[in-house]
Amino acid sequence: MKFLAIATAVALAAAVPAQADGHDPVTRTVSGSYDDVMFDVETAITNAGLVIDALNNVGDMLERTKEDVGGTETLFTGAKVFNFCSAEVSRAVMEADPMNLQFCPYTIFVMEQPGSAGEITVGRRNYPAGAMEQVSAMLDSIIDEALADY
Repeated sequence: MKFLAIATAVALAAAVPAQADGHDPVTRTVSGSYDDVMFDVETAITNAGLVIDALNNVGDMLERTKEDVGGTETLFTGAKVFNFCSAEVSRAVMEADPMNLQFCPYTIFVMEQPGSAGEITVGRRNYPAGAMEQVSAMLDSIIDEALADY
């Protein structure tokens, strides 16, 4: 009986949705044109002396494959993710802990959702405290520059 009670408690705990644990993204929403915000984020990344390794067209992919996977709604009118790295910052955070490799490359996303035309969200991952605060500061600085005129 004791085993059954423990098994039931474990099953119930697993069924409860996960609560926010501090890993929600860091975001800012501005009013403007999606294309203008995309341009400003790209410019801010390159102004920081960084090279964009990839631009992932997540919104386009999700829309293109919607019917193939049984999707029924359009999630984004625009959604892209910039991937890039900083040799200086990456070396510092990985010398502090080589497992920080898991966070590279760094990303900034830009999105617009149906029903919220002109409300553009720009964001980044919420990194752990410690050495990764350098990455957070770098990304916040880029986002601040990109959104300075909004």
